[in-house]
Amino acid sequence: MAANLPLLFDGAFTSIPGLIGMLLVVLLVLVVGRVLLALAWRVVLLALAVSVGLWALGLVGLSPI
Repeated sequence: MAANLPLLFDGAFTSIPGLIGMLLVVLLVLVVGRVLLALAWRVVLLALAVSVGLWALGLVGLSPI
């Protein structure tokens, strides 16, 4: 019966190069994610500033269009 059980701890994740490669991939995803989120926040803040500026211009009766 024991010979028919699948080997649970086998594959790329159990070898040292496989673990190092997976850790590098996770690190790369985290770094790229942080950069993209920082860029996205800048775009959101810029869009907010433009929206507030247009709202303020409309409030005083000036229209950019």
